[in-house]
Amino acid sequence: MIERTPILNFFTHLAMLFGLVLAALPIYIVFVASSHDFQTVNQVPMPLLPGDSLVENYTKVWNKSDFGTKFVNSFIVATGVTIGKIAIAAISAFSIVFFNYRLKMFCFWLIFVTLMLPLEVRIVPTYAVAANALSPVQGFLNAVFNAPATLLGLIGVGNLPQVAIALPEWNLLNSYTGLILPLVATATGTFLYRQFFMTIPAELVEAARMDGAGPLRFFRDVLLPLSKTNMAALATIMFVYAWNQYLWPLLITTRPEMTTATMQLQKLVPGPLFGQPPVWNEAMAGTLIVMLPPLLVVIFMQGYFVRGLIAADK
Repeated sequence: MIERTPILNFFTHLAMLFGLVLAALPIYIVFVASSHDFQTVNQVPMPLLPGDSLVENYTKVWNKSDFGTKFVNSFIVATGVTIGKIAIAAISAFSIVFFNYRLKMFCFWLIFVTLMLPLEVRIVPTYAVAANALSPVQGFLNAVFNAPATLLGLIGVGNLPQVAIALPEWNLLNSYTGLILPLVATATGTFLYRQFFMTIPAELVEAARMDGAGPLRFFRDVLLPLSKTNMAALATIMFVYAWNQYLWPLLITTRPEMTTATMQLQKLVPGPLFGQPPVWNEAMAGTLIVMLPPLLVVIFMQGYFVRGLIAADK
């Protein structure tokens, strides 16, 4: 049991206050910079109190960057990735925990090892698949139908005709499908769901089986309602992750109408152009606008997030 004394409480609150200042100070500096005009924000030192150009800067940046369309794209991508990750993680963990089959743990650890292979590591093959989603199937069919002919040719049977099966191309570039599908697999979600499903009492599983509930009904009527907090915690993590994606949307989108809000920030990043000083106030205003949706999600989902992580660790 932790001893509670006035001195320990004081130092504990002091440490929490210090951490809060470290986390909030950069955001406050960004907010102050976004509230000043062009001349004031480039002063040295910059004022540490908010200015009177807040509404003007935010309105200008919103219209200049077309954030209305970009936010819609970001919401579609983030929501699609979040739903896909939750669905795949729940189904895969359900299979690992409640079904007995060979290589079950091997499959789980194979999924878990993919934590060491983030999207940035596999970006080239993922892009190749997105350019033609049926290319792996095409390669498999070519290998299956042409392997016997190749082997027979090697042993001297003769030159046998090669079988060619041409599948149509399925291009996922510049589409919501291409933005969402490569991001929906999640080892983290599978691990969280597995840890929670392992806490389900065996008596509950047996009672559902005696009531005539099949696997799908047990999953739908028992496991999903019980895992609401776990689902909310995973949804919070994955929404923020998907909203902040930059490299993958930058790689597969070439049409301006498909870009996301995070990508649009690159047009506001200041840099010297023809001797002009950087427009820091607009860049900081755009940064706060883009970070507002995930911040609100974290604030409103904080209680579910904490309860979900605690339930997953029991």
